[in-house]
Formats: sequence, C-alpha cells, structure tokens
Amino acid sequence: MKIRLFAGLLTLALAAGCGGATVDGGATTAASPEGSAAASSPAGTVKIAINPWVGYEASANVVAYLLKNELGYTVEMPEIKEQLAWEGFETGDVDVIIENWGHPDLKKQYIEEKKVAVEAGSTGNKGVIGWYIPKWMADEHPDITDWKNLNKYADLFKTSESGGKGQLLFGDPSYVSNEAALIKNLKLDFKIVTGGSEAALIKSAQQAQAQKKALLFYFWDPHWLFSQTELVRVNLPEYTEGCDADPKKVACDYPEMDLDKIVSKKFADTGGKAYELVKNFNWTNADQNQVSDDMTNGGMTGEEAAKKWIEANPAKWQAWIPQ
Repeated sequence: MKIRLFAGLLTLALAAGCGGATVDGGATTAASPEGSAAASSPAGTVKIAINPWVGYEASANVVAYLLKNELGYTVEMPEIKEQLAWEGFETGDVDVIIENWGHPDLKKQYIEEKKVAVEAGSTGNKGVIGWYIPKWMADEHPDITDWKNLNKYADLFKTSESGGKGQLLFGDPSYVSNEAALIKNLKLDFKIVTGGSEAALIKSAQQAQAQKKALLFYFWDPHWLFSQTELVRVNLPEYTEGCDADPKKVACDYPEMDLDKIVSKKFADTGGKAYELVKNFNWTNADQNQVSDDMTNGGMTGEEAAKKWIEANPAKWQAWIPQ
C-alpha cells in the first residue's frame, strides 16, 4: 500500500504469503447464489484483484456482491500482491484494483505511458500510513511521540531480531513503503523487522497494549483495530508536497491520501454497467471498518459481511447502481 501501506489485516494471513504471487495464479471465482441473476443469465466476468489487507478485501467484497446479485455478473477475485496487480492490466488478468494507495510511479507507467489503465474515481476512504506505539508508552513517556526522541528510547524497542538496535515492526514484505529511507535519512538507531502479514501486526499491537510491551510498528488507517486498541501515532517530520519524490531521500511523514480505484482501459471502454458500478462506488472509513471487523472478528466470510452491510445500508449502495 503506499503506502500501504499501506497502507488495512488483512485477515491477512489471508490474502497472501510472503512469496511473490503471479498475476495469473490463485484466481478464485466468487460463485453467485443459486437462483440469482448471475446464475441464470451471466452478464460477463469481472476480475477484481485482491491485495493483502482486509480493508481492501472489504471494499472488493461489497462491490463483488453487488455485481453478482444486482447486475448479474460473475466475479473473479485473484489474490495478487499490490504492485503485481498493475501488471494484470496489461495481460488482461485484472480489470479492477478497488483500493489504490498513491503509487504515482505505477500510474505514470501504466496510465500515462502504456495507456492500459485509467483512474476510476475516489473510494471515499482517506488513507493514512504511519508509525504507531501502544498508548501506555505515550502515557509513560510523553516525548516519545516526537521522532527526534526515538533514539533516546531505542533500547526499549530492542528484540532478539533487531540486532542491538530498536525494532520497527513491518507487515507483509510486498507493501511499498518508505521505512528504510526514513530510518537512514533521519539517522535512527532502528532496524526493520518484517512480521510477515497484517495479522502479525495486529496481534503484536494488541499484545503490546494489553501486556504493556514496547512496540513501534508500521500501520495504517482506515482499520478496525483503532476502535479496539488504543494506539498513538509517532510524529515524523511533517509531510510537504514533493518531500517523497525521491524514494531514497525520503525524510518526511506519509501524506493523507484520497484512496482511488484503478481499472483497465479495456474495462473502462467495454465494461458497461459493471464499470459504472465500480466508478460510482464511494463509502467512508467507518463503512469499510464495519465490514472489515465482521470479516476479521465476527466470523463472517467476505460475502457474508458484505451482505450484512448491504442489507443495512440500501440508500448508500443503490446510488451506485447504474440506471
């Protein structure tokens, strides 16, 4: 995510292991309920890439549910790492990236230069990536939330994996991020330790607050975790326009991002009502967090959580359906 982070838990073990996925691998078809419009008269197939964090999956499942049950499409949702998904626009393996966290470099490559993808408007979600600590640490050490004081507290964050330095816990290694540059350019006595998944980050954050363990970790909002665990963001140097233009020289915080949707040029030109639905899709961080929470903590599948939200919010999604 670029973040994403991202960007956000991806039941996350759930959508992807640490190895690189291939664009054409692991595709799963979201079968339509028996008797639905899609089962009787398929309108076509829509391929929505699934990136490895649960907020993304929440958005994808809501859109997929409506495509199937309101418009009669078959939906395929291949699990593909964030950056690899863009390659699918060129190969025809991906129609939709439902939640994009910035990526001006990929937009330049696939939208401006190769002309195989187009922007499809905002998701309505505001994305924020940053470094976080459990609230108890900020209560005991009020100045720890200023990055200038992190080195003073580096010993608190040492682990068996951090090689004598403070640990900065990271998630899925496929996330596109600025952490290595930030540590180097801000001269921080810290080492990135990869937890491997969104789920690992969540578990560590929950344990750190409940058991009063020291933890500095990369995370993002929107995410349901903030409604259940008290976390405090560390203030890195303020973001200014262009301060992250050179990935190797980044020494500033992440910006707040207006998350958007990216679709293949072919899908935009020929996708008809499916494209219109994707383009119209727009909800809030609270909406996404509700579906994500049901998926992660409510024992629901993505389809079940989407159905629950759709049944409770008819006025919102009916406005997305093409006339």
